[in-house]
Amino acid sequence: MERKPHFVRKEFLPREVSSISLALLLVAVLLLNALLYLYLNKFYSSLGRGETDSSLCPFGYFKLGTVKNCSPWLSCEAINREVRKLKCVGEGAVKKVFLSEWKENKVVLSQLTNPELKEDFLHGLKMLKALQSKHVVRLLGYCEQQFTILTEYHPLGSLRGLNEILHIPRYKGMNTWHRRLMLAIDYVSIIRYLHNSPLGTLVMCDSSDLDKVLSQYLLTSDFHVLVNDLDALPLVNRSAGRLVKCGHRELQGEFVAPEQHWPYGEEVPFEDDLMPPYDEKTDIWKIPDVSNFFLGHVEGSDIVRLHLFDIHAACKKKDPAERPSAQEVLDTYRKVLTLLIRETAMPGTREML
Repeated sequence: MERKPHFVRKEFLPREVSSISLALLLVAVLLLNALLYLYLNKFYSSLGRGETDSSLCPFGYFKLGTVKNCSPWLSCEAINREVRKLKCVGEGAVKKVFLSEWKENKVVLSQLTNPELKEDFLHGLKMLKALQSKHVVRLLGYCEQQFTILTEYHPLGSLRGLNEILHIPRYKGMNTWHRRLMLAIDYVSIIRYLHNSPLGTLVMCDSSDLDKVLSQYLLTSDFHVLVNDLDALPLVNRSAGRLVKCGHRELQGEFVAPEQHWPYGEEVPFEDDLMPPYDEKTDIWKIPDVSNFFLGHVEGSDIVRLHLFDIHAACKKKDPAERPSAQEVLDTYRKVLTLLIRETAMPGTREML
């Protein structure tokens, strides 16, 4: 009986190989999406660093360093007995700041220097107590009688030194568009928190120029942003018809919002009583300029600016009512970050498919 020859249909192999390659590519894309989802989920959890963070203690208590238990805020007696000043590290119009030590922990002791500004000092203390969250520097204790406040120490200091810090060899790996955008998101998160705080809508008034804004915030060792100075946080109450004015002097320059300028021209001398009040949208006007500082001039930062162009243009609307809310800005920043991370993780995937 003759054997029939066995033929191999080679013409089908390329199609089979193509199908396998496509299947492997789809699996790779799904895995990348899953990893990206896990990363972003973890990122947003850490980014929120918020009001419900498990590391926070009940009102009137704090945790410092690796200590697991919460301690009550230090009283006048405890501060006088247990806190040791090391050196003066800063002085402003309201207070002098000392690097200090408490139970082998570095802490910051702030003391009033100008008695005429004691109301500003006490207002800052009130805000610090009421707004404790992971957006705000941690309060460790205070003494109203001696006009003293004790807070957590952050060795990287204020945001004014950000660019210098990012050029230190130890931190050069942080000098990326991704990390810089995360810092900008932290900043906008703080503005959003202040505009929706437990006390109501608060305006960040110590913000007449970029340098002043940066001095109000701290950079933590794990590269997050905290608001530190809360001496000038007036409350907007629309239902009661209450708006705000930042100080009693004329504000000038392009950094401040148009409604913060004297509206009656140079021929009319400035008078505080005639200056119209305004609302929290002055903070929104300043976001693009502050974010521009955060983004710096690293590879990829111009791409980020391009994606943020529309929301930043909206922030610069002359009419405050046409500007977005801090929540809308924050949502846009997060969407841009997600989009750019996805594009970085899977370049050219769409073309391959």
